[in-house]
Amino acid sequence: MGFHWVEVVQHECLLFAVAGLLIGGIDDLTFDLLFLARWGWRRLFVYSRHERMTASTLPASVAPGRMAVFVPAWNEAAVIGAMLTRACGLWTEQQCRIFVGTYPNDADTIAAVASVARNYAHVHLVIVPVDGPTTKADCLNRLWHAMVREENATGTRFKAVVLHDAEDVVHRDEPRLFDTMIDRFAMVQLPVRPLISQQSQWIAGHYADEFAESHGKTLRTREALGASVPSAGVGCAFDRDVLGELAATRGGDPFDPQSLTEDYEIGLRMAEAGRRTAFIAMRDADGVLICTQEHFPETIREAVQQKSRWFAGIALAGWDRMGWAGSWRERWMRLHDRRAVFSALVLLAAYGATIGYGLMLIGAWTGVFVPEPLSPTLALAMECTAGLMLWRLAMRFAFSTRAYGWRQGLLAIPRSVIANVIAMLAARRAVWIYVRQWRGGAVVWDKTTHRFPHGGDHPPHAAA
Repeated sequence: MGFHWVEVVQHECLLFAVAGLLIGGIDDLTFDLLFLARWGWRRLFVYSRHERMTASTLPASVAPGRMAVFVPAWNEAAVIGAMLTRACGLWTEQQCRIFVGTYPNDADTIAAVASVARNYAHVHLVIVPVDGPTTKADCLNRLWHAMVREENATGTRFKAVVLHDAEDVVHRDEPRLFDTMIDRFAMVQLPVRPLISQQSQWIAGHYADEFAESHGKTLRTREALGASVPSAGVGCAFDRDVLGELAATRGGDPFDPQSLTEDYEIGLRMAEAGRRTAFIAMRDADGVLICTQEHFPETIREAVQQKSRWFAGIALAGWDRMGWAGSWRERWMRLHDRRAVFSALVLLAAYGATIGYGLMLIGAWTGVFVPEPLSPTLALAMECTAGLMLWRLAMRFAFSTRAYGWRQGLLAIPRSVIANVIAMLAARRAVWIYVRQWRGGAVVWDKTTHRFPHGGDHPPHAAA
């Protein structure tokens, strides 16, 4: 009798989990099959006749121009100097001008940027006229106005605006790739590859697994479907004139300071305006993927902090702010983006059902409880769910192996449990962030601690 309530709760959790996992699993499987069909088609009928384009065969831009690189920096003294030194050593002053946004109450970051600016003329220190932190979008808007002032003073317009974070490890060929591709697209996103942290193989490592799959499959497939490509906030370039048109509709500011995920939204806004967005995965002359690398959060607290902002901005506030505009393909992609919080609830129910099942086994083993057998329909649904989960783990293994090698591919399988726990904790925090903002609370720069790799890491060898 004492175990009866356990059976009731376990059964309800099981029904909810199985239904949610089936829906999500079928969605993922459909996406995977589309990716595999596209990959097979291109391998058989495109790359069998044409060599893959690399940085060495990339044609020059028909209208060469200079990039304005925006780097918002609040409390980034530990990383900003090394990041700028590396970038300036790889990129020439003729290729780009780096605008770094700092705050008057962050003297250490100002000093670090000023030290690099003394040695490299293409670093422009911008001090926001108010104490920080404001928001990342507000800092980006201040950099935009600093860029416009420089354009007016020099009489020369920049061709594109590139976004980077203070901890990014950049690639030498990035400006030239953007220079060519911005001739055709309003926004260009390059792959983001998290660095493998020896200090945090499990927590930071799960980001490597997720980005390997997202930027190895998801963004390529949604572009092939004709849906918009969202910006990742780093390693992306926007056509300067298109960004100026967007700014004109917002009183001169291209980035919305009321958004928790201003970088994600701006790519979708451009697509809504009929502009083309693209995800470009290309290798350099040495076969190295042209991408942005960085260290991601290495503790559960900071991983939850970062992901809760993504969930709140995309899955919750994104519903309010962006709606469901566009074709059925676009709506499908937005649903795919916004299911994160619901997926976390499904995972919570699944783990709850698993724990309940364990308690029921204990009751049966001790002879105090006899559980009811599962119905044939539910048993079949559970078998289908198990098959979909095995397929999902196989795909995670495949993309992590492709990006980082088979050892990381094997680690990706148990790391999926870590990813699930972080997602559940982040979903809870995301709801509170969303409710606070919905009730009129201020949007804050909810940033995490960053570190830069010693000596700078080279992007990994990976198939493009």
